Amino acid sequence: MSSRIGKVFLITALIAVIGGHWAVLQTVAWTTMLAGNLRTVPFAVAVQRTFGGNHPCCLCNEIAAGKRSEKKAQFPSQLKRLEFVSDLAVFVFTAPSDFWLLNESAPRLVSWTHPPPVPPPRSLPG
Repeated sequence: MSSRIGKVFLITALIAVIGGHWAVLQTVAWTTMLAGNLRTVPFAVAVQRTFGGNHPCCLCNEIAAGKRSEKKAQFPSQLKRLEFVSDLAVFVFTAPSDFWLLNESAPRLVSWTHPPPVPPPRSLPG
């Protein structure tokens, strides 16, 4: 039960952080305006009045004022140019101080292959 409450709280916090509360309030305002307009005028005119922007309601005005007063950036973004430091690593091949040359009589690798058993095993031993 507590994990469900935690998830609901987390989702609510994320919606608030990205400004979703304004979208929810605007949806409520538009729904209320549309319902009010439908009482007095036909559907097409009600939709035009609601979403046209020429007849905002009190809640729409408050939402617009709230959005304007809300700080867009809490921390000022300072534009800095990217600086790349040329830190080239010099790679030089140097001979090791001591190494041995193999002579021709060095043992060669021998292939250790075995033919498969005939007939093949029917099951794994065990």
